[in-house]
Amino acid sequence: MTRLVLAAVVLFLWSPAWAEEIRIGFVNVAKVLQQAPQAEQAKKRLEREFAPRDKRLVAMQKELKKLEEKLARDAAVMSDSERRKLERDILAKQRELKRAREEFREDFNLRRNEELGKLQRQVFEAVKSLAKEENYDLLLTDGVVYASDRVDVTDKVLKRLKALTE
Repeated sequence: MTRLVLAAVVLFLWSPAWAEEIRIGFVNVAKVLQQAPQAEQAKKRLEREFAPRDKRLVAMQKELKKLEEKLARDAAVMSDSERRKLERDILAKQRELKRAREEFREDFNLRRNEELGKLQRQVFEAVKSLAKEENYDLLLTDGVVYASDRVDVTDKVLKRLKALTE
């Protein structure tokens, strides 16, 4: 049904009476999301926010590795109680590290999605304002198989986004 409606709209828009008056453009949203300065800023914000936790995870991993190496190296000369205590410590640290990694991953994904949503709203607003200011009747994004340079307005959207950061 939607393809039929789309086909009817395309045929209507391409009729000779409308051909000269309709202004159509294309925006490569994937390119905009990759190259927009706001994307780089969001990436840096996430790195700053999560760097301390990442360092803690690395430190926990190193500590666990030292304990595992100690067990492998000294197990033969340890008493049974020392060895069992060390094995319990290793197991507890493995669980703690696994839990901390999962929490880190969940928190990071939540924040990344927040930043992505914010960026997507900014891109949408930039596309919408470009369309209005330059009198586009239709701007297409995803699902376009081909768009010539003549209708590709991606760079104009990127310029608008860069202007927002200056």
